[in-house]
This record gives sequence, structure tokens and C-alpha cells, in this order.
Amino acid sequence: MPMHAPQAILFDLDGTLVDTAPDLAQATNTLRIHHGLDPLPFDVIRRQVSNGGSALVTLALGLEATSDGHTQARQFLLDTYEQAVAVHSRVFSPLDVWLKEWHGDQRPWGIVTNKPRRYTLPLLEALALQPGALLCADDLSVKKPAPEPLWEAARRLGVEPEQCWYIGDHARDIEAAVAAGMTAVAVGYGYISEEDDYQQWPADLWFGECDALVDALNGFKR
Repeated sequence: MPMHAPQAILFDLDGTLVDTAPDLAQATNTLRIHHGLDPLPFDVIRRQVSNGGSALVTLALGLEATSDGHTQARQFLLDTYEQAVAVHSRVFSPLDVWLKEWHGDQRPWGIVTNKPRRYTLPLLEALALQPGALLCADDLSVKKPAPEPLWEAARRLGVEPEQCWYIGDHARDIEAAVAAGMTAVAVGYGYISEEDDYQQWPADLWFGECDALVDALNGFKR
């Protein structure tokens, strides 16, 4: 399909805009070590990051969400992560350069994430990111894949949903974008599990590498 110039760009956070896997992997392996287990390879953890803390606990300890000890282990993981949310996390390159230019031109952009605000704010502060709209998991009564957080982000940016791109690395991101009436953009460089094929998600656009996404975004500069 032809690409129409967006008025605003909205990003998922983990695995789309920011590479947070190194710090989340560190917290996950700290949990394993706490339980007397050897660390897991980074790539194994990376593929599960977008599925959230519960999935990381299941990966680390084999405890399903309904298992005894899961809640306590999840809290241990999150507390560990909260102490070091931005030690190794960075904006994906070359998206970092593009974003500085887009922000410098006062073009609207935002973040819609299922990450709770208590972990998101210190991460964004450490990375000096200042989105015009930020919607976190605990800001509304619903979260992605519901479209409401995306609608609210567009409202705060002063643009219509159909004027926005929403970019994500998880099927729920695409589901939310489609439901919100935004251009749904799937990226394959994020935290995608082995059983997922991002090219099969019902997106409008697909980019396998961050460079390809940035090339497309650069085409919309004035």
C-alpha cells in the first residue's frame, strides 16, 4: 500500500523504541540466581520481554501465573528491575537520531506502552525522552490491545487517529492500532518469540530492520 505521511508517530516502548532487554534480562537472571539456578542465555530472555513480567517469571522458574510462588517471584523480579531500569537500555539506532530531529522540528510523537508508569518514567528520564503524549498500563482502565490508550494519545497530541502511525513489535500492538483506526506498523527487530511471525500480523506496513523503518520515516520530513 502507498505510505501516507503521518501527522504524528506513536511508539510501543519495549522492543520498538527502546532496547530494554539487557536490563530486563539482568533482572530475570538475578531471579534465577536467587533460586539457585544458572543464568539463561540473553537471546532466550530477549524473545520473551514483550510478554511482560509474568512471562519472564515463567521462563525463569517454570512457574505459571496460577502457580504458588509466582506472584512473589514476579515482585522480586520487578523490584530488582526497578533498581536498574536504564543501566544498559538505549533507544534503538538509528531511531535515536531520527527522533531527535523529529522532536527538534516540534513534530508530535508519543508512547503507548503496557509498561507501568513507575518503571516507564525513570527510564524515559534517564534516556532524556520527552514524548508529547505518554500512556502507560495503569493510566486508563484498559490497556493494549484495547484502542482507548491510542485514542487518548492522539487526543493529547491534537491529531486524529487516522493521522497517526502506531509502531509496535507485538501482535497486540497491531490489534490496538487497527482497532484505533491508525496506520498499523509492525517491526521485526523487537522482542518476538520464536513461534511468532510478525509478517503475518494484520498490519499496514512491516519493517524487518530499524534502518528500514527510519528510512521510511525520513521520507516524511519537510
